[in-house]
Amino acid sequence: MTIRHFLSLSDAGADGIAAMLADALDRKAARTGWPKGKADADAPLAGHTLALVFEKSSTRTRVSFDAAIRQLGGAPVVLDSGTTQLGRGETVADTARVLSGYCDAIMLRTDDPAKLEEMAQYATVPVINGLTDGSHPCQIMADLLTIIESGKALPGLKVAWLGDGNNVLASIIEAAGLMQFDLVAACPQGFMPPERDLALGQGRARVVADPREAVEDADIIVTDTWISMGQLHAETKLAAMMPYQVTAALMARAKPDAKFLHCLPAHRGEEVTAEIIDGPQSLIWPEAENRLHSQKSILRWCFGQIG
Repeated sequence: MTIRHFLSLSDAGADGIAAMLADALDRKAARTGWPKGKADADAPLAGHTLALVFEKSSTRTRVSFDAAIRQLGGAPVVLDSGTTQLGRGETVADTARVLSGYCDAIMLRTDDPAKLEEMAQYATVPVINGLTDGSHPCQIMADLLTIIESGKALPGLKVAWLGDGNNVLASIIEAAGLMQFDLVAACPQGFMPPERDLALGQGRARVVADPREAVEDADIIVTDTWISMGQLHAETKLAAMMPYQVTAALMARAKPDAKFLHCLPAHRGEEVTAEIIDGPQSLIWPEAENRLHSQKSILRWCFGQIG
C-alpha cells in the first residue's frame, strides 16, 4: 500500500484538497457548541498515535495538531529536538525508522526541506509537513478553508500578497496553480520568490514591485511577519519592507468586501497596521482556528479516509 505523505499541496492535488476542505467544513459544523476536548462522534482515528516533532518554535502548529488528533479519537506524542536524540546528532533517517515503530503518523516542523524529505523517505508511516523554510502547506489549507467560509469561491479569485517571498508565499503560489485562482505578489528587490516557486503557480502567479498594483481589485490580501525565525540583518530587511506594509490606504484599493489574512505571529506596525489586523476586514482569528479543522482532514486524507 502506498504511503500518503503530505509534504506539499501537490501531494494531494486539486481533488484531494477539495475533498479535505469539504470534510473540514462538515466536521467543524458538526462540533458547534462542543467542548474542545471531546472526540468527534465517529472518532475516525481511534487507536492511532501522531508523533509531533518540533525543531522550530510553535504555538498554532503544536496546539492545533495536538487537538486535531485528539478530536479524531487518537493521541499525540509531542517531541522537541532539544529533548530528544535529534538534538544530540541522531539522524533524521534513524529517527524516522524509530518513530514509525511507535506511531501511526509523523508531523515534522523543521528548517531544511531536505530533513522533511529524509523523514518521508525512511518512515513507514505518513509524514506531514508542519513547516519548513521552503513551504507551509498546512497553513495554506487553513487559509483556503477560511476564504471559502467567508463566502468566496476559489476559482477566479484574486489574492494579493505583500512582503517577503518566503515559505508561506511558496505554498500560496502552489495553491493558486492547483485551485485556479490568481495571485499577485508585491515584493521588494532582493526578497522576491525564486523561479522554482513561481513555476508551481502554473501561470496563475506573478510578482510585481508596486504594492498598489498587487492589491488593485483584490478579493484577499495576505501578508506574513517580515523577520522569520533565525533570520539575520533584520534592520536592513525591515527598511526594504516598509513600503509593503498593509495599511488602510492599500486595503481601500482592493474590493469593498476584501478580507485580510495573516498566518501569525503578527507584528503590528511592521507588516500590517493595527487598524487593519484588528479591524472588520480581518479574518485572522477564524484563520488561526481553522488550522485545527483543516489539519484533521489532512490527517484523515493521509490515512486514506477521504480523497
